[in-house]
Amino acid sequence: MVLKIYNTMTRKKEAFKPIKKDVVTFYSCGQTVYDDLHIGNARAYSNWDVVTRYLRWKKFNVLHVQNFTDVGHLTDDADTGEDKIEKRAKERKINPWELVDTQIRKYYKDADELNIARANIMPRATSVIPEMIELIEKLFKKGYAYKSGGNVYFNTAKFKNYGKIAMLKLDKNKSKARVAEDKNKKNYFDFALWLSAKKGKKMHVMNWDSPWGRGYPGWHLECSVMAMKFLGDTIDLHAGGIDHIPVHHTNEIAQSEAATGKKFVKTWLHGAFITIKGEKMSKSKGNFYTARELIDKWGASVVRYALVNTHYRKTVDFTEELLENAKNNMDKISNVLELLNNKKDYGKTELDEEEKNIKKLFAEAMNDDFNTSQALLAVHDFIKSVNKNINELSKKSALQAKGLILELLGVLGLNPENKTITDKTEKVMNLIIKVREELRKEKNYKLSDKVRDDLKREGIILNDDSEKTTWSLE
Repeated sequence: MVLKIYNTMTRKKEAFKPIKKDVVTFYSCGQTVYDDLHIGNARAYSNWDVVTRYLRWKKFNVLHVQNFTDVGHLTDDADTGEDKIEKRAKERKINPWELVDTQIRKYYKDADELNIARANIMPRATSVIPEMIELIEKLFKKGYAYKSGGNVYFNTAKFKNYGKIAMLKLDKNKSKARVAEDKNKKNYFDFALWLSAKKGKKMHVMNWDSPWGRGYPGWHLECSVMAMKFLGDTIDLHAGGIDHIPVHHTNEIAQSEAATGKKFVKTWLHGAFITIKGEKMSKSKGNFYTARELIDKWGASVVRYALVNTHYRKTVDFTEELLENAKNNMDKISNVLELLNNKKDYGKTELDEEEKNIKKLFAEAMNDDFNTSQALLAVHDFIKSVNKNINELSKKSALQAKGLILELLGVLGLNPENKTITDKTEKVMNLIIKVREELRKEKNYKLSDKVRDDLKREGIILNDDSEKTTWSLE
């Protein structure tokens, strides 16, 4: 079966064939680390995680790079406004570098709990400043860059087919590109490669020396440099959100291909937005969810299920009903696995045909542009067959069924047997321990021991010592 991926550049599904046999180079746009991971970010990173997992399941060797943007992403996504990092640091009255370190730690905590596997390489933009300067110098030599008003810009008029991926009409009155007017630019669509650190009497805190003065890189430049540094001039896959198409990815293509003279990306993947009750997620509207608050309320496995249960190119409305549905489905999965784990009496029923069929249906769904919703339907159909025959399954078939369910769910980043500790779990357990300490002070050892034993049956171990009681997962 051939894997077909919808390529944003051509607006059609294409058979996937990597540049090098059995090796896939994959770059996905990562977090601008000025704020916590929100549920829209989490959906994107979960989807690109599924892409990586499925390619590896198909025996490809995947080199995945996902960046952290820690400078240069301005509030209007173009070349005006404040740097998002510095703006947030100012609001919190902390140093921008401290904000970046804090937010990256929080990102890893949330992403790890959601079982979003870490990319092979996760560079910070600030780690490749010398390479960015080198790329700009190359663009100057080739006639694509110019200096104006202390900044350095890319001349889009010099680049043939600029805006092709976004199908832009290079007329500012008709354009939907989110680029603000800038009197320093020669052309409306020109974009910044390097920005001067001086803005009136203020100095951009995060700045570096360059041939054009103290400054910092443009947001678009960063991804081109990190992608090409670690993956080469031409890469197999590049992923991001649909909001990246008209500006960010359009500009990445222009500067990369102008510098190398080669095609930058073979296949472009873009994920759709999340809405809340039909409206785009927005803090000002009060319909904004962080990944952390949903993990604490619903559990990481339920949130992960909700994130991958809809095809990545479809808008999903993130509602209580969606999460309830995810919880019910995860409960069904956990229940059948528990039955298989505890099975002691075996029959003679084999599910060889069903096992062969589920792998075929799962692969067919995933080969159709990573159709996770259809893949999950196939898994649930198999679970129905297992439940129907649970009492008569042979030992071989029971073990194979369990292994197959876990294997296929693992491709989607779902691990129902994984026990994770959330902030809310910590708080609840600390409260239980305090209540139990009160029971022991009152010499109500019978009830105290019952609490300990009940927790143990649920896989939670209380460890009493002379100083305090601690807990751990079995």
